[in-house]
Amino acid sequence: MTTSGVVIVGGGIVGVVSAYYLATAGVASVVVERDAIGSHASGFAYGGLSPVSGSGIPGPLAEIAQEGMRLHRELAQSVVEETGIGIDFRVRPSLALAFTEAEAQRLQAGLPWQRQQPGFAARWLDGAEARRVEPRIAEAALGAVSIEGTADVEPYRLVLALTRAAEQLGASVRHGRITGLRRQGAKVTHVVLERGEIACDTVVLALGPWSAEASSWLDLPIEVRPLKGQILRLQAPGPPVPCSVGWGHSYATTKPDGLLWAGTTEEEAGFDEETTREARDEIGDALVKMLPAMADAHVVHQTACLRPVASDGLLLLGRVPGFDSAYMATGAGRKGILFGPAMGRAVADLILTGKTRLALDAFSPGRFARPPR
Repeated sequence: MTTSGVVIVGGGIVGVVSAYYLATAGVASVVVERDAIGSHASGFAYGGLSPVSGSGIPGPLAEIAQEGMRLHRELAQSVVEETGIGIDFRVRPSLALAFTEAEAQRLQAGLPWQRQQPGFAARWLDGAEARRVEPRIAEAALGAVSIEGTADVEPYRLVLALTRAAEQLGASVRHGRITGLRRQGAKVTHVVLERGEIACDTVVLALGPWSAEASSWLDLPIEVRPLKGQILRLQAPGPPVPCSVGWGHSYATTKPDGLLWAGTTEEEAGFDEETTREARDEIGDALVKMLPAMADAHVVHQTACLRPVASDGLLLLGRVPGFDSAYMATGAGRKGILFGPAMGRAVADLILTGKTRLALDAFSPGRFARPPR
């Protein structure tokens, strides 16, 4: 039996950033991770930071996307200074390509809202203008939406830096698999592991795609499933690609490691984290459609990871109904690295003050419960 005031279950971006923000306020926590810190999606993600596009943006996820970007800019200075770990945060433009008139109309429809967002410049480029930005863009591309102000980061190094910074302020990491919670009324008293228990008065469930496991612990349906995504890292011919080039759910850019990162798939494959030839071919085909010169690129590494997606596509973020001091933070899907700091900060604020600056009503962890008949 060990004791901690706050136990955070899950060592991905959301769990460790929650620990970091609690630690900066003087509250030490224990992060429990069954594998290794950042060993799943948070360690293999692309790390793109684009808060003005994507599912739910504009819409219910726009506010948390903007807050995530704001916090990323802060963390790019603070955690590097605190730990000496570089996280390769960099601001770079993005191009979203259109190959059909329908795609062009859909992209252009988002421009009025994107142009209103502070810190970003969005405009439509015709095909020739897009190829002046990146000459290897396919001749078949009709045009692109260009957004200045987007960025990327190296997710694994960010998770390591956040973990070290939190540990320096009193947090700790423990390896183990959670099997349940003990409670007295509305209060959590213990987190139960396969080997041992941790006494606590507050728990944060940041279980990512494994969040549905908590349904039986909470007596509450948690409708979160894994969405598999695979990425290729390639040795590419010619100069680096200076921006993120995207088409639909595909993207490619040269990262600071010198490799061209290209992705991604969206696969309903359960908890299978193995790479596949089919995904390699799918990503390669999309890459060559966007950038035909990359037909000569060579795959150096292929990765696969699982992203947590709720049945309604929104986050589960906030206090768990029926509990005084149990919180859930999951469901960020493909935006996990972008949303992570905002989700962790919101959880820390709720624990510390009982409130947060973000509107969380749409993200209630209890919204999938059926009303009693």
